[in-house]
Amino acid sequence: MSIIQPIDTLTDNEIIARVLAGEKRLYELLMRRNNASLFRIGMSFLNNDMDVEDVMQQTYINAYQHLESFRQEAAFATWLKRIMINECHQHLKRRQHAGSEDISTVELGQDIAKTRTPVDTVINKELGEVLEKALLSIPEKYRAVFVLRELEQLNVAETAKVLDISRVNVKVRQIRAKMMLREHISNFYKNDVVFPFHLIRCDRVVNNVLRQLEIE
Repeated sequence: MSIIQPIDTLTDNEIIARVLAGEKRLYELLMRRNNASLFRIGMSFLNNDMDVEDVMQQTYINAYQHLESFRQEAAFATWLKRIMINECHQHLKRRQHAGSEDISTVELGQDIAKTRTPVDTVINKELGEVLEKALLSIPEKYRAVFVLRELEQLNVAETAKVLDISRVNVKVRQIRAKMMLREHISNFYKNDVVFPFHLIRCDRVVNNVLRQLEIE
């Protein structure tokens, strides 16, 4: 008696093969697996949740329509992210053409004061708190170098003099501090604290795409 493999345990490539074989409804699983990631990417470009939802939907539709051309030696999630970023760029171009917003302000971060939104404020506050906690969690000798070099903007020679260590030590400790902090901050992103993608939004995007693709 053969054992039926649970759908949730299928790899992306296995799901893609079954979608292409006619089980189109399984495409929903691919969307749900990638929704949170695409939403964070979209928000970093567009900074407007409803625009991001629209771009996500277009990304999924484009991916579905070109699923046969997907080369499975690459990761599906990576391929999807590239499509998402391209769609974000296209959206920004349309926004610029409509005269509603200067694309250079969005892409290059110029005139920050005029473009700051509540999202910016929340993220800056959260990232500040995360960095603060991360700094307190690493050994003092690394924390001291990081604070002097990165926050106080002292050069290597000045930092070495303040801490009475060699310049080589300053450089080594700075690199080590960054590595440790990067691990802490990456966990912050992985925990979906930044740009959280909630179930209601997830269902809305998935259902809209399925309806547009006429998948039942």
